[in-house]
Amino acid sequence: MRGKTSEDKQLLELLDPVAEAAGYEIVRLRLMGGNTRRLQIMAERPEDGEMGIDDCTKLSRAISEILDAADPIEGEYALEVSSPGIDRPLTRLKDFDTYEGLEVRIELDRLADGRKRFKGELAGTEDGAVGINPEGDDETTVYIPFDWIAEAKLVLNDQLMKRGEQQRAARLQSEPEE
Repeated sequence: MRGKTSEDKQLLELLDPVAEAAGYEIVRLRLMGGNTRRLQIMAERPEDGEMGIDDCTKLSRAISEILDAADPIEGEYALEVSSPGIDRPLTRLKDFDTYEGLEVRIELDRLADGRKRFKGELAGTEDGAVGINPEGDDETTVYIPFDWIAEAKLVLNDQLMKRGEQQRAARLQSEPEE
């Protein structure tokens, strides 16, 4: 899920070590087509999940150096480095534990429990499977093998907004005054 295509996955193999050396983790990478191709990279600091403008600039420069030297992408493209955002994609098994208790939309690459799309509350992980309490059914937890998930994203709602506000307030309190 971090990369969709084989080209995405090859780029991840090249760029993961660069991001780690710079102090970041790549959350998702997509090389998209169009008149000018776009290499979109969402990343975060592993210790706190943050990714500010200075972080994006630092990572973009580190990645650009490697891309210029290795030249793995044919033709012209634009590089975009960003934060995953508040309603972020969930692309790694650990993300489903980190955001347990929040509302999520999950799309599968096959049928599970008679359907491909689920919306509900994240219930963590167990033995490589993602738990979700489907919307409208508080009594049931469905476990979906992580490998079956094509896309997963947090749902932007009041609970998520409140969590974001609390994290921002805590970050502002901990930052030293200039």
